[in-house]
Amino acid sequence: MDDKGKQIRLPKKAEKVKNKTAATVQITAEQLLREAKERELESIPPPPKVRITDPEELAENHRKRRKEFEDNIRKNRMQIANWVKYAKWEESIGELQRARSVFERGLDMNHRSITIWLQYAEMEMRNKQVNHARNIWDRAVTILPRATQFWLKYSYMEELIGNIPGARQVFERWMRN
Repeated sequence: MDDKGKQIRLPKKAEKVKNKTAATVQITAEQLLREAKERELESIPPPPKVRITDPEELAENHRKRRKEFEDNIRKNRMQIANWVKYAKWEESIGELQRARSVFERGLDMNHRSITIWLQYAEMEMRNKQVNHARNIWDRAVTILPRATQFWLKYSYMEELIGNIPGARQVFERWMRN
């Protein structure tokens, strides 16, 4: 009965339960969650490996993946991980120009995102595009002068490539800011 004295109707399945007493062994919410997770892992087989045999099929596969990434970005433009995943995928297939385009679009959306700046510059460094990386670090420290990671990585990159005067110049610029 509810608080107004009316009879509450239970679903048919609930009416069929004969023993309504509490079980002698109780199960916790943690156990329920763990069991549900285990069952979830058991039931989902891994997707089959795709073997791409010709250039047209590869191009079609790339087109589909790009559409998936673009749809994810359209759903949530502020989700930085979507931009980074898309750009990293483009880099992984050797499309550096497209990866740059994705990072630039991400920066247009949120130019204060430290993650996008870092990933963008590190991609250029991984691919030995020193001048591109230098330009990105320079833009990053200009826009976000208080982000110490940028200054540190910028000066470290200059030191790594053997440009000690450049590293010193970046460090001194950092100290002036």
